[in-house]
Amino acid sequence: MAPLLSDLTKNFFVAFGMVLGASLLAGVWSILLFKPPAPYMLEIARNVKVWALVAAVGGTIDPIRIIEFNLAEGYLNSAFRQILYIVSAFVGAQMGTALIEWICEGGLRA
Repeated sequence: MAPLLSDLTKNFFVAFGMVLGASLLAGVWSILLFKPPAPYMLEIARNVKVWALVAAVGGTIDPIRIIEFNLAEGYLNSAFRQILYIVSAFVGAQMGTALIEWICEGGLRA
């Protein structure tokens, strides 16, 4: 159970960090160009979300192949584990995007 939880949190934080880091760097870039950072940060957060998910689960099509092979062979535990990795990375990327949206759309003004 511990290795599974460790891998799930790793996938979550890799995807979360990629979205957050790319968006913050886009904000720095826009400030250097004397433009408002929020539109650029939001655009990058939404666009990089898919790539963060792909990078977190391995960067290739291999996780999908593993799921397909394990389902075909009847190894549901391994297939379920791969699906959990993908879901964990998706949640991390989604939460990173939500955080950037919250920051850019006035969540800190309260």
